[in-house]
Formats: sequence, C-alpha cells, structure tokens
Amino acid sequence: MNSPIWMPYTQMKDAPAPLMVRSGRGAMLELEDGRQLLDCISSWWVTLHGHAQPEIAAAIAAQAGQLEQVIAAGFTHQPAEKLACRLTVRLPFLPRVFYSDNGSTAVEVALKMAFQYWRNQGAGGRRRFLSLEGAYHGDTLGAMSLSGRSFFTAPFAELLLPVDFVPFPQTWLGDEGVEEREAQALEYLKRLLDRSGEEYAAMILEPLVQGAAGMRMCRPSFLRAAGELLRRYGVLVIYDEVLTGFGRTGEFFACQKAGTQPDILCLAKGLSGGFLPLAATLCREEVYQAFCSDDPRHTLYHGHSYTANPLGCAAALASLELLEKQPHRFAEMEGWHLEELGRLAGHPHLSRLRVCGTIAALEVKGGYLHELGPRLRQRFLERGFLLRPLGGVIYLVPPYCLERAQLEAVYRGIAEVVDAEISS
Repeated sequence: MNSPIWMPYTQMKDAPAPLMVRSGRGAMLELEDGRQLLDCISSWWVTLHGHAQPEIAAAIAAQAGQLEQVIAAGFTHQPAEKLACRLTVRLPFLPRVFYSDNGSTAVEVALKMAFQYWRNQGAGGRRRFLSLEGAYHGDTLGAMSLSGRSFFTAPFAELLLPVDFVPFPQTWLGDEGVEEREAQALEYLKRLLDRSGEEYAAMILEPLVQGAAGMRMCRPSFLRAAGELLRRYGVLVIYDEVLTGFGRTGEFFACQKAGTQPDILCLAKGLSGGFLPLAATLCREEVYQAFCSDDPRHTLYHGHSYTANPLGCAAALASLELLEKQPHRFAEMEGWHLEELGRLAGHPHLSRLRVCGTIAALEVKGGYLHELGPRLRQRFLERGFLLRPLGGVIYLVPPYCLERAQLEAVYRGIAEVVDAEISS
C-alpha cells in the first residue's frame, strides 16, 4: 500500500507498512487480515473503557442528531455546561474550565494562563518556567519548551522558551535510594528558587507518572514537598494530568492520590473515553479573576474552532458515568499488576519493576534507549499483543475492560519474548 499519510513519530524512509485495523471491540483490535490484537496500551493511553464502547457510541450518536457543533465564543450548550460542572465537582478547588482539543493545547492554555496571570497583575518579570527532567508535555512549541531536552526537541532548540529543569526522583518496587534522590531534587529546586524565584511564572509537573519518559514514577511525598516550596516563593503549580487523569493512577485524579492541589490542571486523552479529541484546562478562581478586567488587554485571547465540541462533551459525560459505576476497578487492576510483577521479581533480564494504579512498567536491562525496543514490539505483535516499548521500557496502560486472564497472558508473553530475544 502506497499511502499518502505521513505517520507520527516515524522515519518514513524505511518504516514498515502500517497495520490496517478493521474494527475494535473491548480490549481487542481486528486487523484487515483477520488477526486479533490485545490492546495493552489503550491505543496511546486514551481508550479507557475499550474500543467501540456501546454506551459512549450511543451518546455520541444521540448528540449528533441534535447538535454536532457550535461556535463557543458567545454560545454554550448543555453537554459543555454539564461536563464542566461534573469536572469541578470532582475538583472543587479548580472551579473554572477552559476547553480545547488535545493534550498539547491544554498545556498551551495552561502556559498562557500562568504567564498572563502575572502580567495582568503587573508582575511581568515572571517569564520563566520550571519543569522536570524527562518531562513530556506535548509537541506544540510551548508544550515542547516545557518538555525535557532530547533528540525530539533538538531541531527546534532556537524556538523554545526559557525553562529550567529539576531532577526527577524516579522510583520502583524495592527501591532503597528514593529518599536521597528526592532530597537532592528538592534541594536543586530550592537553589533555583533562592537564586531567581521572582522570575518564575509556574512549574509544570506530570504527577506521579512521567508517561513518554518511560512511565517513570515518583512518590506523592515529592509532589507535596515540591508544591510547598513553590508556594513559598509564589510560583504557580501546573499539573499535566493528560495521562494520569480518570483513574489511571488508582484515584480519579493523580492530584487526589498525591494529596495535592495545583493551581492549574490539564486534562485530555481519557476525557472523552478515547472516542473524540477533547481537552480541558482547569484553574483556581484566583487565576480566573486576574483576567476579569475592564482592560481588554487582560483577556485570555485563546480559542479553537472545535472548543467545547458537543459530540466530545457528550462522549465525556458518558465516560464519566461509566467510571463512576466502577470506582474500585482502578485499585483492583493495581492489585493484578502487583501480583504479576511479583512473579517477575528476580528475573535476570528485567529490572525496575513499578506500578501506579492501572499503569505498570519494567525495563529490559539497558533502559530507555535499549536497542531491543523495536524487535520486542514486533515479537509482541506476532503473539497478538499491542505493546509499544519505549526503548527497553515495556509498559502496560490497559483499558479498564481488560480481564484478569488477559493480563496474565500479557505478562507471560512479556517474560517469554524477553527471554527469547536476550538469548538469541
């Protein structure tokens, strides 16, 4: 097939032909050639309830027959209003909701909110941002600026905003050195704030789990301590919960599991249950009020053609209904992961086993840039598993409909494939 499609994150010169998907149902994908794949990563972490979930599909169809789209400037509609209310009930300290259409734009909105918040108050000197090493916040220029420097960002270095990066104190099961790494990271943050705290507008963090960095995990204690430091110096706290929202970390939101309250919070991916592009950026009333002014220059001049799209909002409301019917599912899946990882403890080729809610990861010795990554992915596909290792990091972010027996089969397959590849 000679497709005109330019694939994401793909060197098209020598890329293998993409797999053609015919349909999906639950945790399974069916290819055009009839093969079945178990989707172990929720198709880039978005498909919360599985593919073609009938209640969400029905909600979209019903909404499409009533109102498919309307300009969001000067107009609103019931799905957008209801969804905003549902989100702010869950996050009562963040009572304002700004809609957009994907994780990168949700972060762009947060970035602009934080920057203009200070400018509107006459503190235009706060122009810099803080982030964590290894972070990933999106591929638009502002979001890329907040992401860890790597070969992904290198071609655009001259376009990126000034950002200082704090070490990320990652941890894993059986880790005995995490307290020292946390102390070092917090000390580094404090030195930056002592030196130029009045220059920072905000710090952005992926709470508990850094996704694209290789599902690196940190403890709630680090987030709490970092938040206290930032507030002491008047720096806003932004949480990027594009991955971690809607049960992924074992609680509805990672900030709840961590016992923290950011000033601004970004949501996307699972917001619509994986059906349609939809995002939201929530903020404190204090942030919102800094934009309410007689001065038109204090307006947040930002928007998208599909802001608060009715179909996406209807999908999100249906997804929330499903999540609220199974509040214990997140913790249950964490228990399954822990049991399976326990069986792999001591495996000669695997290290840094870790889990946070429904997310689990383990590393082929050699880590993120291990050359086995592409070969492992192909071997998993041959066994009927959609797993997409991040280099040598094998991770699972399964849909919540995944059954226990299916998860057991995935872990058996991981051990067998790794053993076969290492010994070959």
